[in-house]
Amino acid sequence: MATTPIIATARTEVAPLLHLALPIVAGLAASTLIGVVDTIMIAPLGTLPLAAASLTTAAMIIFYSAIYGFVSAVGIEAAHRHGGAQADAVAAALRAGLGLAPLAGLVASLLMVLILLILPLIGQPPEVLAIITPYWLAMAAVLVPVALLMVIAQVLNAMDRPWTAAGFAFLAVILNIPLNYGLIWGIGNWPGLGLVGAGLASLIAETLALLIAITWLARHRLLRAQPDAALRKRLAWGGLPLAIGYTGEGAAFAVVGLMLGIFGATALAANQIVQAVGGVLYMLPLGMAAAVAIRIGQASGSGDPARLRPIAVAAIGVVTVWMVAVTIMLILLGGRIAAALSDDSGVVALATAMFVIVALIQVADGVQSTALGALRGIMDFVWPTRLTLLSYWLFALPLAAALGFWAGFGPLGVWAGYGVGIALVAIILPARFWWLTAAANR
Repeated sequence: MATTPIIATARTEVAPLLHLALPIVAGLAASTLIGVVDTIMIAPLGTLPLAAASLTTAAMIIFYSAIYGFVSAVGIEAAHRHGGAQADAVAAALRAGLGLAPLAGLVASLLMVLILLILPLIGQPPEVLAIITPYWLAMAAVLVPVALLMVIAQVLNAMDRPWTAAGFAFLAVILNIPLNYGLIWGIGNWPGLGLVGAGLASLIAETLALLIAITWLARHRLLRAQPDAALRKRLAWGGLPLAIGYTGEGAAFAVVGLMLGIFGATALAANQIVQAVGGVLYMLPLGMAAAVAIRIGQASGSGDPARLRPIAVAAIGVVTVWMVAVTIMLILLGGRIAAALSDDSGVVALATAMFVIVALIQVADGVQSTALGALRGIMDFVWPTRLTLLSYWLFALPLAAALGFWAGFGPLGVWAGYGVGIALVAIILPARFWWLTAAANR
């Protein structure tokens, strides 16, 4: 297939991708909005609680990433079966995923608790560590209902019911707001729980949303499949390299947060503001990565390989345009956003500068995320995992440390070095996809 027909076909794929991606984006944004709500409602407590939330978020990213990667195999399986019009097989994938998710969530929770024990050994501010434990433990417990909700969302997205999945995610946000207000600040004469109240609010909100989602699935007979140990085992093995890859990326991102912690509470607080805002704006690339994996999986399952490249080209094009717009916005408005979220002049000044650096990374990050989704759609799991682990851990993080500490550029140097590593992955992953799909375009 020549380049021009691919581009022409890609234009026809933009609308279906957006139709699927936008509700996925809404669901992902809803999940991220819980963190934004926490940031907004914790910020008036002061710089130290905000820094504690930032440090906890850095660790949560590792385990969110691991769980998301692990359960992605369930979504890809469901997409292939849905593309082949195999409704019973889709229900079986859901049942198998719900069997795997609690174990994944529990393991992640326990590992997060263990990380808490080593924080004093890696140079984190003692004044932050003095208040962090109750909030940290509450957020660790959140990982169990989150894992189950992720499986449900993956399968509903694969079934072309993304708005239903988004609805459950928004339900958690809606529940979280009044719970946050009451548990952080109190009601009547009760003074509230402060920082730990935010963690408990998130745990209660996610659990209630999960119970409602399970009830909905049961009423729609989507839980009708019998347990299938062989399928569960296959999905576990398929999800393992994805979990390793996403964990490697998420852990690298978390190490950036830990590096910033060495610069003190101000750097952590500034990073929390930047990541809370940037995380919401990054939802389109994440949603598009999920959408392109599903669309490519459905095309493969229906026996239409000629659509693979046009789908990927359309997805990367949409994400590039969006991330360029985000970059411009963050550069122009970062200072005002920081000032609106903190009254600490040091935090505002550093967050304003961070917004510029992080904005410049956005385009490459969006491309690599989308290309990774395209590779997941054709079930290429292991090679991208190796690439991301090598690029982030042997290149990006050493460069971040070199620029931040040895070259003396501080927190901004840490982010700049990490961004160069992301750019490298953004070049290699699309090339990998193009090479693997060559046979279908001859």
